[in-house]
Amino acid sequence: MEINVTRRQGDFCVDAAFGGPESGVTALFGPSGAGKTSLINMVAGLMRPDAGRISVNGLCLFDSSRRIDLPPEKRRIGYVFQDGRLLPHLSVRANLTYGMRLTPADHRFVAFDDVVELLGIGHLLTRRPVRLSGGEKQRVAIGRALLTCPALLLMDEPLASLDGSRKAEVLPFIMRLSREYAIPILYVSHIMDEILNLADHLVLMDKGRVVASGDLDDLLGRPELQAPLGREDFGSNCGRVIWRGQ
Repeated sequence: MEINVTRRQGDFCVDAAFGGPESGVTALFGPSGAGKTSLINMVAGLMRPDAGRISVNGLCLFDSSRRIDLPPEKRRIGYVFQDGRLLPHLSVRANLTYGMRLTPADHRFVAFDDVVELLGIGHLLTRRPVRLSGGEKQRVAIGRALLTCPALLLMDEPLASLDGSRKAEVLPFIMRLSREYAIPILYVSHIMDEILNLADHLVLMDKGRVVASGDLDDLLGRPELQAPLGREDFGSNCGRVIWRGQ
């Protein structure tokens, strides 16, 4: 994953460059307004950078110098939003298969039954979204994104709209994704306990720029990053960092 983009939005400018591994979870972490969502929207093709280059697994999605700008439907990217955004008139089964039907047969590598089992949603298939809890909606949204067989999965604070118990319900399923499927995940959050549970690679953002990028444990050990990471709220146990926040 290679991302190097600039985009001006009024007085705010995103000017960010970083790379990520071919699999596992890369977390975009920073305060609200740091430019995290704008950045992944550029990756998804929902916003156009002013300049730069974006490539995933060798596929160039955007290159201003070469005038390449693939439309969102050609980028093979799955997107999980904060609020799920399920189609209310369709059953859970129909929501899950909606994007899958648009994926060419030769690009399909994720099986419907496997996703249903992984996310524990078999008993929900005939329900409409209005009859689902917040946690159930997010699990279905994750399944819908997975079934498009994406080259990259974007997750924009998928737990932000959930209370503590619903977060605890969904988090284990997200943790299993990177183990079950070799799909790189770009995960946006400003909550460090989520990052500690999920991420392998960390991109620290502030004011539209990348402050630091690299292996999670390496960045957590750098003294100059203690303030932007809220390092005073961490403690260590057998060398592993444990979050003590809310």
